[in-house]
Amino acid sequence: MEKNLQKAMNEQIRNELYSAYLYLSMSVYCEEKNLPGIAKWMRLQAKEEVGHAMKFFDFMVDVGAKIELLEIDKPPSNFSSVTDIFEKTLEHEKKVTGMINNLVSLAQKANDNAAMVMLQWFVNEQVEEEKTALQILETLKMINEQGPDLVMLDTELGKRE
Repeated sequence: MEKNLQKAMNEQIRNELYSAYLYLSMSVYCEEKNLPGIAKWMRLQAKEEVGHAMKFFDFMVDVGAKIELLEIDKPPSNFSSVTDIFEKTLEHEKKVTGMINNLVSLAQKANDNAAMVMLQWFVNEQVEEEKTALQILETLKMINEQGPDLVMLDTELGKRE
């Protein structure tokens, strides 16, 4: 694997694990606010992000690239509301989309077809991630985090498997 692409994929493993930490931190906030459904949704989102990190990890192992595990930053832990959480979620997912797009560009420059095929999965995944975060955020804005409506949304998000 070309060195710049290898370095960027190592960074992406860290970034995906940071995403998991971020969503776990958001889950804690929701638990503290007695929103177990949204907390569960965030925990599952964290688990998904660990899976994404492992997808990069496994790909790098498969192609014989050198893996270097990098330090993971501490995520924020202070949030002002559930709406704030999903605003930050959407913002974060847009940032991740940019990271994936950068990886695609690096793979194209390196003419690394295997990496481009693997990364296409992430391109599609990011479309879904942003769409879901935006839909939940728009719902929160419509209900204005009001009692019964927020409880209904919490219940609905808690159904995530």
